[in-house]
Amino acid sequence: MNRVQIRSSERALSVGTWLIVGGAMLYSVLTVTPLMAAHTPAAWGWTAPILPLVVDAAVVIVVRLDSVLARLGGHGGAWPVALRWMTGTMTLALNVGVSALAGDLVGVAVHSVAPLLLIVTAEAGLAYRRALTAAVLAVEARKQAEQDTRDRAAAEREENQLRAAREQREHEAALAREQREHQTRLAAEEADRQDRIRREDRERAEAAERAEREARERREHEREQAEAERERLDRQAAQKRDLEAQQQAERERREKALEQERMERERAALLAAGPPPVKLPEDQARATVAAAFAAGVPVRVAAELSGWSVGWASARYQEHREAITSAPAVG
Repeated sequence: MNRVQIRSSERALSVGTWLIVGGAMLYSVLTVTPLMAAHTPAAWGWTAPILPLVVDAAVVIVVRLDSVLARLGGHGGAWPVALRWMTGTMTLALNVGVSALAGDLVGVAVHSVAPLLLIVTAEAGLAYRRALTAAVLAVEARKQAEQDTRDRAAAEREENQLRAAREQREHEAALAREQREHQTRLAAEEADRQDRIRREDRERAEAAERAEREARERREHEREQAEAERERLDRQAAQKRDLEAQQQAERERREKALEQERMERERAALLAAGPPPVKLPEDQARATVAAAFAAGVPVRVAAELSGWSVGWASARYQEHREAITSAPAVG
């Protein structure tokens, strides 16, 4: 297994772990909130989701920090283990509480699936990450050893090349001394021959220069004509592009105005519908909360219009705020 495969496995483990954690958290909040509401004074019923959220936040901290420590090859000691098992035990107890109090063994078994899966996933994920970290370190050590071997081989090759180059230079110096005397004898003959060649080349160059000058003048005239024609076509194309851009901008402005008007009508209709007799389906509830958020309606009113809880409506409001904050600026 190479480094790329190890990193791919680590990403798959991370994604799967967070999917299980997110699903278990959502299931825990939905399951534990009725239990807390039943054991909380009516005036404080709105605090029912706080305890499952606090416990699940501890689970997120444990999973996140364990993954970082495992990636770095570290170990947090006994306290992280205690926190991991304490949060898992609390989550399990809270989820099966309602069924256990009612004596429903099937309910206890069903509601224990998500907490047990979360506990085992946290432990197995930590072990997987430590194993993957060890594998990454082993791959890096093997690559470093291979690199050291290549460096030593390269150093030996370079030394051999230097030795061969030194011997080659000595041999070439001897040949150069022998050739120098021969070159001296040929220099005079070569000088006469070069003078004759230069005279012939100069005559040919003068003739070629005259022909080139005439051809250049013809090309310059043709280029000027082509340039004038190209400028005329460019002006026409620019005028056409400007006209098309103006028409496109006008069409976009009209479409945007129509879309805004349609959204305003839909939003007004959703807000005017009033509190539903029963809890709306989630997609309709999301649309109602989105319209209420756009209209600046308080969270409690949005919850009444959708038939869902105030905590759920508040979470949707937070999603819309984050979407507005993270949206790129236009212009």
